[in-house]
Amino acid sequence: MSWLGLLRRVSRPAAPGLLLAVVAGVGAAGAGVGLMATAAWLISRAALHPPVLHLMVAIVAVRAFGISRGVLRYVERLAGHDGALRVLAELRVRLFARLELLAPAGLAGFRRADLVQRLVTDVDAVLDLLTRVVLPYAVTTVVGAGAVALVTTLSPVAGLTLAAGLVVVGVVVPWLQAAAARRADGRLAPLRGELAAGTVDLLHGLPDLIAYGATGAQLARLGDVDSRLREAERRSSLAAGASAAVTALATGLSVLVGLGAGAVAVRAGTLSGELLAVVVLTPLAVFEAAAGLPAAAQRFAGARSALRRLADVIAAPAPVPEPAHPLEVGPGPHTVRLDRVTAGWAPGRTAVRDFDLVLPPGRRVALVGPSGSGKSTVAALLVRFLDPTAGAVRIDGVDLRDLPGDRVRQLVGYLSEDAYLFDTTIEENLRIARRDATGAQVRAALAAARLLDWVDGLPDGPATLVGEHGVQLSGGQRRRLALARALLADFRILILDEPTEHLDDDTAAALTRDLLAAAEDRTVLLITHRLDGLSGVDEIVTLAGPAGAHADRGAGPGAVAAGSGAVSVAVTA
Repeated sequence: MSWLGLLRRVSRPAAPGLLLAVVAGVGAAGAGVGLMATAAWLISRAALHPPVLHLMVAIVAVRAFGISRGVLRYVERLAGHDGALRVLAELRVRLFARLELLAPAGLAGFRRADLVQRLVTDVDAVLDLLTRVVLPYAVTTVVGAGAVALVTTLSPVAGLTLAAGLVVVGVVVPWLQAAAARRADGRLAPLRGELAAGTVDLLHGLPDLIAYGATGAQLARLGDVDSRLREAERRSSLAAGASAAVTALATGLSVLVGLGAGAVAVRAGTLSGELLAVVVLTPLAVFEAAAGLPAAAQRFAGARSALRRLADVIAAPAPVPEPAHPLEVGPGPHTVRLDRVTAGWAPGRTAVRDFDLVLPPGRRVALVGPSGSGKSTVAALLVRFLDPTAGAVRIDGVDLRDLPGDRVRQLVGYLSEDAYLFDTTIEENLRIARRDATGAQVRAALAAARLLDWVDGLPDGPATLVGEHGVQLSGGQRRRLALARALLADFRILILDEPTEHLDDDTAAALTRDLLAAAEDRTVLLITHRLDGLSGVDEIVTLAGPAGAHADRGAGPGAVAAGSGAVSVAVTA
């Protein structure tokens, strides 16, 4: 998608408001020109002391132009910003909807901090594009044409000079400015995104950077990005200053030529003295409206770059396209089956190959294997974060590719190893899963996750803040709270991905027992690299081979995969 196509799409709902803003802007600028021209004629005519009745029309016109200018300017601002904010709302909704379809597999090419920069700064650039680029150019084009026609009828030389000045200010200066500063303005948005991403990396990775003595190198990289950003902004400012100087020069030249040509016409008797003031002073009002065009053109370069970055997000291909004719599954209990599935996160890179797995209702299966064997890929397939490149994943015989992604995730819950906790209270972190849950249901979920006694012992109870990323909680408490959230959502099929990562053996074994007990009669797929503490599962499946290419089957809960096939081990408590 091109940046212009994206702008057209998001601007369509706000088109009436933007059109009203253009009409009101033309009226306000036209009233300003009319006020200047009429006031100039009135002052010149009044100096000749005519009967006051000869001045009444001009006096009324000055009042009308003065009042309407303020009113129409207010309408322009109101309608223009209302339309622009509607466009921003539409654009943000489209972006968030697209990100929902892309996450997580489709976001591999984007950095988180840079995505935030796109969602905030780049989206705000669209507001500048509409209110400070499109509107000024539309208004100045219409008003400038009318003013040139007016002055040309009085003095052709002055009119042509005014037209040339407007062309220089509105076309030539922006073109030269763009040629001189295209690289600077076009690089502003990417450099800001790079600086934001580097700053977030520095803050989040500071302990590791200090430990490895790499802080100086990271700061040097950030300093280099900051220097390039400041240089781009300096070039942009130089271009803006030069354009302002040219605008002032064009204004003065138009006034001087108008004065000279008008004086000659007055002496020749082809122009009255009262109208000379109109010829001389009208360009001042016109260039007041046109003065912002060079700055508008400069903003256009940055806004276009920002829109291109947003269009890249919108145009990114979805890794799991929604079905054109979605199917439905029954109320359950549900059976999940993976039939000779092959999948990977990137083209040409296979994470699992020819993998089979069956999850009957109420079955507890442990999927075991070393890091990189494809365990998390299997989990992503089950919640349709990924689609297989070969084979099929089915629920009750229905291919997941025939189900909407949201429907799949209503049936299958995924508790990842890095489940996110929001910087809010314990209760609010739970209610993310089910906003209409009662207090009793929240307490039941906490009790099932073995957290209720601890929460009740806190001074603020469920209203206790967990801090950013759950920093106020221990590792085990964070995992239990994430489990309570999954239990509150009441998924009938639950995937637990490395729930005991970074915990010691005793704590990991105790947490595994509690997790399986809390799951009650749900179907559970426990993903882990530990072979101990799995007495609570019904079956152990071991993934092995390079990049999890094969799933091996053998006998014994501690069996090590060797060769192709699949290891399925029945376990009794």
